[in-house]
Amino acid sequence: MLHPACRVRREGFGLLFYDARGPRLLFAETGNLLSADFFGTVRKRDELPEGLSAQTQKVLQKFVAQLLEKGFLREQPIR
Repeated sequence: MLHPACRVRREGFGLLFYDARGPRLLFAETGNLLSADFFGTVRKRDELPEGLSAQTQKVLQKFVAQLLEKGFLREQPIR
C-alpha cells in the first residue's frame, strides 16, 4: 500500500510518485500497465493485474520491490 506521506498520479509517461518526507520524486515509465489507484489498495506483494505476460509480471514485481525499498510503498499484514 502507498505510504501515507506519498502520492502517485498518472502522467503521459506512466506514473509519478511524490514523497513529502523528502521531498523526492520517482518517475516510472509504466505506460498504461498500472493505474495510480492500484497503489491505494492493500494487496499481496505479488498481486498484479490479470492478463499480463510472465515477463511483464516479473518486471512489475521488481518495480514493486523497488518502491518498497525506497519507501514509497509499505507492507501491511493482510487480515
